[in-house]
Amino acid sequence: MREIIKTSDAPSSPLFSQAVRAGQHIYVSGLVGIDVSTGKLAGPTIQEQTRQALSNCQAVLHEAGATLVDVVEVGVLLTDPADFDGMNEEYASWFPIDPPTRYAAKLGAEIPGLLVSIRMTAFIG
Repeated sequence: MREIIKTSDAPSSPLFSQAVRAGQHIYVSGLVGIDVSTGKLAGPTIQEQTRQALSNCQAVLHEAGATLVDVVEVGVLLTDPADFDGMNEEYASWFPIDPPTRYAAKLGAEIPGLLVSIRMTAFIG
């Protein structure tokens, strides 16, 4: 069974689902650091955008009945790999103990001002 997860508390687009629940797994799309209350990027720094992207992922997980504790994998896409340390600085505060698996790669799309996109997979079982 495939269930689409939607919330107004995170950025959305008609081109992707914010998340899909398939059985006991929740697949959260790559979300960026847009603050839905303003419709703009949370700020110009990697820390601000990472914080907002993680907050957006958390909102989608919440809508699906999950939390960050349920996350088993995180994918981080950076516009500039030189931002890795700054992203890690913020990321570490969200997963301080027993973090999920993670990969980081360069984001291929170039969108003005966009520094990071974060996706997650959670398991609720």
